[in-house]
Amino acid sequence: MRIAFLILLVVHSFIHSLGFIEAFKLASIKVLTLPISKLMGIFWLVALFLLLYAAVLLAFKNSYWLLYGSFGIIISQIAIYYSWQGAKFGTIANIIILLAIISSYAVWSFNNRYKTEVRQSFKQIDTHSVSLLTENNIDYLPEPVKKYLHYTKSVGRPKIGNFRVEFRGKIRKNNQSEWMTFTSEQNNFIETSRRLFFMNATMKHMPVAGFHSFKNGHAFMDIRLLSLFKVQYQSGKEMGKAETVTFFNDMCCLAPATLIDKRIKWLETNGNQVKASFTNNNITITAWLHFNDKGELINFVSNDRYAFEKENVMKKIPWETPLKNYRGVNGYKLASYAEAIYKYPEGDLVYGVFNISSVQYNCNMPE
Repeated sequence: MRIAFLILLVVHSFIHSLGFIEAFKLASIKVLTLPISKLMGIFWLVALFLLLYAAVLLAFKNSYWLLYGSFGIIISQIAIYYSWQGAKFGTIANIIILLAIISSYAVWSFNNRYKTEVRQSFKQIDTHSVSLLTENNIDYLPEPVKKYLHYTKSVGRPKIGNFRVEFRGKIRKNNQSEWMTFTSEQNNFIETSRRLFFMNATMKHMPVAGFHSFKNGHAFMDIRLLSLFKVQYQSGKEMGKAETVTFFNDMCCLAPATLIDKRIKWLETNGNQVKASFTNNNITITAWLHFNDKGELINFVSNDRYAFEKENVMKKIPWETPLKNYRGVNGYKLASYAEAIYKYPEGDLVYGVFNISSVQYNCNMPE
């Protein structure tokens, strides 16, 4: 689709050379039956360069193509208007380009909202003062948790203040829905309790984007078709508590070194299972962490997360994220595969499958 649009943009831009050639009598253009003034010839030439430059910027994924493309179709349409009899069909191309600009601007604007919040979050943290995680730091932890920290190679490495992770996977609404493939990026900030997640998915060949924002106990989820039309929006108290569970889950699964956080209380140990609570901004959630004998975290189970029911009503449903396929990721040993499951009375709903593409720790502000 993108390549086809690029071809259209390039071809449409070069067609504008005909108006310039006719205006300056460089050749006879039979399709343009009415004479074109030299002033209008300049319009045709300017439209050519604007649209062609927009195509080059688009090819290199530079968002400024939207600006040059917009000016290009305005100049183009003025030129077409004054040569309507022979050039009116160029309006169809301009309409297609305009629709693409509107759609692309919506994508850029929605994604830029996420990027702006990420940059603002980086301004609130210190990315330079990082000390190492030592044996003394983890001495008080339950034995399965200490074993997990050693297994993941977290001990002896820098403590984690923030991290960025990219996923690829698939999601669905319920067991009857088709899977939607997705890629995503998220940034977590431990001290300020922020989790910013942006997803690009495909539903029935149509692009769907999702922005999850969790900031110190306050959260919203905004899902949009074509980044323009809201498919689902959710916020409120239940959403804040649900995303607190997700934030703690991220700490456990993606950043084990953060398990020394003072907001975590280790409540109970039963063999390789450990119960913990996490309290942030007067919201307390609990979860059971399940480990195997090797020291791998193999499941995270909580009864404090909410699921969406009919008419966007949220209901508390047992939730778990089984983990497997541990491998080296940026110097650590992490589970590279996870599922997200709601445990309904009538049966399990596996609604998300996540595969790690990359993880970076103690990141600097993106450019």
